[in-house]
Amino acid sequence: MTRFLLIRHATTDAVGKRLSGRTPGVALNNEGQAQAQRLAQQLTSLPLDALYSSPLERAVQTAEPIAKAKGLETIICEAVLEMDFGQWTNRTFKELESDSQFQHFNTFRSNTRIPGGELMLEAQARMVRGLEKLGAQHPNQTVAVVSHADLIKAAVAYYAGIHLDMFQRLEISAASVSIVEVYEETARILLINHTGEIKLW
Repeated sequence: MTRFLLIRHATTDAVGKRLSGRTPGVALNNEGQAQAQRLAQQLTSLPLDALYSSPLERAVQTAEPIAKAKGLETIICEAVLEMDFGQWTNRTFKELESDSQFQHFNTFRSNTRIPGGELMLEAQARMVRGLEKLGAQHPNQTVAVVSHADLIKAAVAYYAGIHLDMFQRLEISAASVSIVEVYEETARILLINHTGEIKLW
């Protein structure tokens, strides 16, 4: 068994306004920096054996206080990188509201390809394969993974047996923690979208 702490990066100026995707240089704002510091404090009572992060700045910056508090190295993991949003990258949600393909993407998530980008099923498979690989490297350990909302939703949906077309029923807030234990034969979801102090029995 490997216990995964799936952590969404903290807030940026683009959260809720713009689809940053893989745009470089999107950093945490002041609120996000405070969230990242608070998150590190909330994890103090939890044993942590390894820390992985998406290569994007906002994820790495979220991981930094955790790494410092736990005395760990932040290891970059391409498998948990944000989705490739193709032609939608860096567009505002207001601009995308009238895009019929974007509307379709949000209602038929399992089989709608982003123009010039990924299919959600591909991103989910990438994320789950990445977690399974980390699980093989860290048996009987607790591993933190700093990633992005859609990738964390995809992983939770996979391990919970939730169809991707019900994807939007899951909420993953900035600087939130979701905890999944992955076994050889099954998985257990212990926590979803938690933003307070974490104490496990």
